[in-house]
Parts: sequence; C-alpha cells; structure tokens
Amino acid sequence: MQDYDIETLAVRSGIHRSQFNEHSEGLYLTSSFVFENAAQAADRFCNNAPGNIYSRFTNPTVTAFQERLAALEGAQACVATASGMSAILATAMATLKAGDHVVCSSGVFGATVQLFSTVLSKFGIETTYADGTQPSTWRAAMKPNTRLLFLETPSNPLWSITDIAAAAEIAHAAGALLAVDSTAASPVLTRPLSLGADIVMHSATKYLNGHSDVIAGSLTTAKKDEFWQRIVTARSGYGAILGSFEAYLLLRGMRTLYPRVERACRSAQRIADRLVMHPRVLDVLYPGLPNHPGHKVARRQMQGGFGGMLSIRIKDGEAAAIAAAAKVEIWKRATSLGGVESLLEHRASIEGANSPVPPDLLRLSVGIEDPDDLIADLEMALG
Repeated sequence: MQDYDIETLAVRSGIHRSQFNEHSEGLYLTSSFVFENAAQAADRFCNNAPGNIYSRFTNPTVTAFQERLAALEGAQACVATASGMSAILATAMATLKAGDHVVCSSGVFGATVQLFSTVLSKFGIETTYADGTQPSTWRAAMKPNTRLLFLETPSNPLWSITDIAAAAEIAHAAGALLAVDSTAASPVLTRPLSLGADIVMHSATKYLNGHSDVIAGSLTTAKKDEFWQRIVTARSGYGAILGSFEAYLLLRGMRTLYPRVERACRSAQRIADRLVMHPRVLDVLYPGLPNHPGHKVARRQMQGGFGGMLSIRIKDGEAAAIAAAAKVEIWKRATSLGGVESLLEHRASIEGANSPVPPDLLRLSVGIEDPDDLIADLEMALG
C-alpha cells in the first residue's frame, strides 16, 4: 500500500485478516504461540524464521500497528514501545556506550533532559545542549566522540523549530546518527526520514492514539541495518514492549489521525491569531504565526499545518497565569497532549522548581471542539 496517500494509509495499512475475515484489526491477547513441532520452534528462535514466538518479541496486533506507522512515516521498519520515554531509552542503549557524547537540542521535553542528564550520565555518557534553532550551535557542539544528535521539533513547550535537513547534514558529516522526536508534528505534518533523519520517535500516547487512553511509544527507521537490530534487541531484550490491547487502541485511533490533526491545526491557528491581539497576552508561541522565529523553516518541513500545540505567556506573570488556568471551563487542566479534548496546563508547576519554562507560560493542546467556544473560554479566563 506504499503508493497510497497518507489519509488512506492511516486507515487501511497494517491490516491482516484471520480466517474469520474480520473488518476491524484483530486483538490477540496471548503471551505465547503454539509451535507445530520442535523444529519449527528452533527455526524461529535460532534462525529468525517468520512467525510468532512470544509476545515480548512479536504479536500480530502490535505488528499491525508497527506496519501502519512505518507506512505513514515512509520507514523501512518500526518497533512499538511501552512509552515515549522507553523509545528514547532504547535508542540511547542501541547507539551509545560509556565515553560517547550526545548533542541534544535545548528546550526539549523535560523528561528527555532528565534521561540524558541524570540517567545516561551515570554510565559515562556526556550530553551537550545546543540551540536547535541555529545550525551553527550544533556544529560548535560536536566532538570527535559524538555519536547521536537528538532533537525535538516543534519542541515542547516553547514550540521552537529545528531544521531537520540541516541537522542531518551536520550529524552525518561527523559520523553521528540523527534522532528526531516528532511527537508534536505527527507523520501527518512532518516525515523526518525524508529529510535525512535516521530514526524517528513518537510518544504514541499523543496524536497517534488521540483519545487519552493509552501510554505507548514508537521508533521508525530509514533502513534496517545492524543499528536497527540493536534497537530491536534493546526493546525486546529489556522488556520495553507494548501490550497488544494498547496496540489495538492505537490502531483504532490512527484511523482518524488525519482529520483529527487537520482539525487541531486549523483551530490552533485561529486561536493563535486571536490571542496575539489580546491585551493580557505577552506572547503567543506558535510556529504558524509569521513572526515566529522558526516560521520559514516550519513552512518548509511541515505540510498541511503547524500543529495543534501552542503556548501563551501572560503579561501579569505567574500568578495571573495560574489564575487564568483555574477559570477555564471547556479546557481541562491536565498534562499530556494530542487528544480530542482540549487541555491546558501551567507547565512550570508540572516540572517543578528547577523548570526552565517561563513561569508565566500556559501550554495549550487544542482538541476538536468548536474553536470559537475554545477562544471564548480563554478570553473569559483571561478577563
């Protein structure tokens, strides 16, 4: 199905019907699979022969999700993981060893910073943070032992934009790999592998699922090679697997991925255009605005919209931001993003005392409700 458009792939790819010829994808709630004989078992275990063995390695429902996402990303292969963070950890385990160096874009999701700075540092892996909006800072941060460039675009929660193609050129010139967290864009808007990335990570909890009822992650790759095999081994060998029921929910959610993202983009753009004129809003951080520093790059590498995420900074500071968050009625005060319901959070409170996020910032995840209702709710809360 590789020749079909993304809207069709999101609905139709990855479907393998059983003898019952079911319309929806099958849900296989089993931990293990029966072998015809000992020779078949040995062939699958020892020779990687096709077929299922144990759901820590493969499961038909999980395989269907992986094939669907690989089709959307234009990838050679995909593995599903238990969460977005486990996907990043599997990448690090497959790529890095003691003494290696990572360059990571500054302003990435807080949990990613904790993983690189707190966990990997214990194993002798050094991380340098560089301004992802400026390719020159990436070049300056490179070292002879740099093995991985990791970026997130748009970045959470400041929604800065990194030029993926430029980052890929810098990484490959240094013999490093480029990994891209494309959670906020989703494959509907950006396909990093086509821009030179080696591996793409998603928190599948977010837009891929879209219904706020799954924790999951994914990794897709431009080619199946020895590096990819290390990722597969890290995911399965250390138990960072996705359950079959979660994979089933993801397949269900991905059927509506394209219209959900399209709607969220349109609404987010309307909200951003409206709030830039609000007297109590200091700044609106959204790559779809012409004055956004990354707008030109975003226009080049994001197709069909600029995402359903934006942040606003409130003129009267932290107390005013928290007060506004307390007054909304349609927007729900909750973490996470990418679901059909619109969510709002005071990000600095979520991340704690050492958060680099401005204390006057509110992060908005735009759902599929009527955009005029969402705007009215925000204006009421802002006063």
